[in-house]
Formats: sequence, C-alpha cells, structure tokens
Amino acid sequence: MDFSQFISDERRLRSTPKSIVKSDGTCEFGTFDKEFEDLSLTKIKKPTYAPQCMNKLKLTLWEASEIVFNEGVILVAVSDMGVFGKVLTVFFDKRDKTVYTWDYTVSHKNANVSENLINGAITEGFGKGVSVKYVNNFQDGKASIKIDLKANCKINNKEKAYRELSVNVDLTRLSLPSVVSIPFDAKKPRPLYSQKDLFKAEGSIVFNGEAMTVDSETLAIIDDHRGYYPRKCHYDWVTTMGRNTVNGEKQYFAFNLTRNQSIDQDKWNENLIWFEGATSFLTPVTFERDVPTKDFLKVGHAIWTIRDEHGMVDIKFTIDNVNAMLLHAGIVNIDYFITFGSLEGYVCDEQGNKYILDGMVGIGEDKSLLF
Repeated sequence: MDFSQFISDERRLRSTPKSIVKSDGTCEFGTFDKEFEDLSLTKIKKPTYAPQCMNKLKLTLWEASEIVFNEGVILVAVSDMGVFGKVLTVFFDKRDKTVYTWDYTVSHKNANVSENLINGAITEGFGKGVSVKYVNNFQDGKASIKIDLKANCKINNKEKAYRELSVNVDLTRLSLPSVVSIPFDAKKPRPLYSQKDLFKAEGSIVFNGEAMTVDSETLAIIDDHRGYYPRKCHYDWVTTMGRNTVNGEKQYFAFNLTRNQSIDQDKWNENLIWFEGATSFLTPVTFERDVPTKDFLKVGHAIWTIRDEHGMVDIKFTIDNVNAMLLHAGIVNIDYFITFGSLEGYVCDEQGNKYILDGMVGIGEDKSLLF
C-alpha cells in the first residue's frame, strides 16, 4: 500500500532558515532539513500568557540521549527548567532487568544547555559526584557524550547505593536528521522544537568497574528539545534502534513515535523511521495501555499498544522495568515514567514495505506535567 498519501504536505522537508524566530517575533513551524543556527526562542513575542519578561523562566531546554549496547540501555539528560536544572542518568541492565537511576536536581547555573548543535557547542550538567557533557558538531554529523558518575543511585526505584558509571563515546550520524517545530497553542506562538538524530557510537562504557561492549552494534540517539509547555501537558513516546532487514540486507534502523500537544497531529508531528542515509515519515499514532504505567510498580507487568489509523504502525511494547519520577507538590505535579522492554509488531515505510520489530529493544516515556 502507498502510505505517502496520508503524509501531510506540512510534514515534508523545508529548507532550514538561520533563525527559528521570524523577524515579526513569531516562530517557524514545520519539518526542516538541518539544524538551526539560531535557536533563541526567548525572542518570540508573547509565546505564553505570561509577561514577555518571563520567557526565560517559562522556556524548558534539554539535551538527552539514549545509548543502546549489548548489555543494556543508558538514558541521559541535562535539563534547564528555568529556575532549576536536572541531571538525569538511567541505566537499564538488559541481563537482569535492573534499573539504576542517578537523578539530581541542581542549580540553574549547573545545567547549561547549548545555544545550538553546531561548531562545538557544549551542553553540560554537574553536581557533587555527577558530570554529563555533550559536545555538538552536528554540522559535520558528529557529537560526543561524556558521563562521569560516582554517587548514590536508586536501584529499581527503591534503595540507594553507591555506583559508578563512566561513558566516553564519539558519535557519527548514520541517517538524516529529524528537525521539527510544532505549535502547541492555536492562539499563542507556543512552540515545541525537537531535533533527533541516529548515531553510531565508538568509545567506552564502564559500569562499577565492568567494561561494557561498545562495538558496531552500539547506537545512540540524541534529542535536543526546547519549548514552552502548557501548564498542563502530557506526552507519550517510544523509540528503538538496532538492525533490521532493509532491501534484503541487515542495516541500521530506528524509529521515533510521539503523541504530544500538537494542535494538528497530521500536520505537525515527529514520527518517522531512520534508515541508513534516509528517513521515511510515519502517520500520527495513539498509545493504549492494559494497565496505567504507574501500576507497573505494583503489578509487575504492563503492555503498551501503539497504532495509527491507516495500518502503518502496529506495535506491542512489553515493559520489563520502569524508572518513576514522581513529584506531587500542590501547584506542581510530575508523573514521569521511563520504560524499558521489548517490541513486537511492525512499522511500514511510505511505500508500504513492512519492517518486523519482534525482539527489538523498546524505550519509552509516559509523562504528565502540571507545572
């Protein structure tokens, strides 16, 4: 089946202007062919209902990545949330399904998200015993990630214990970038910008003295994410990366599927497949769950079903473990679950070619915010 008929024209690639903010103070929206040079979203005129002087405090910035290797998955993020910062690292050990979490709230000054993703721009977060650093050279398809953790972490969301994690990897882009700017409000120029890229990783990963396997199968995705969230928001997300059969050969393969506050899911979304040197867009999807993700910690199982309405996506995501970040403090509430497990089912490219996902690693998020 030809699925390209279901891909909106607004999803097709546009040439990236220098700045994401137009001269009239509104935001560029759409899908773009490369990274922006100027990502100064604080220049937008009245992106929210707050006074213009509060733009910096209302803007959320983060650079995150997922690294998949033989023994497990690492998710790492540096976030600037305006008044404070977050430095988060989660290691999911595939061998025994254990989740280790180093989650530190730091001062705004200690969570520095880069101005853009080019020419050696640095994202860095640090605290006592915790350091995460990105060096971004996306103009050349390159980046590096360095993590140095010598601190207490949670194990399976419970007891704390001292663990060490050292990651030093150089990344080389394998595909085309996914660069989107999505309107979150029909009345205000409230954007959600994201750039995601698939990379091959080289270097070293050491957990508590054990050297992990970093080889030709080790892949990473970097997600640069900036936006003005509504006070109440929710998003669902799932990704995978590895190898799949493409044109009769085993090739690098990944996808991204997200459901968020886009005012028009068909026109503005970030769903796509990455192939080696190419991408194929996917239609909007919905997420269904047999039990709420929060109940995984009580019942020990959860299955997500992710589908679109055209038969392009049909996935079952069986959860093996969850990292839970919960904060309920009156006017601020966060229910944030990072999930790890395995996939079954398929996705299709625009030409109707089907890619079986059975056994591929699944990484997801179920996130609700009142902020």
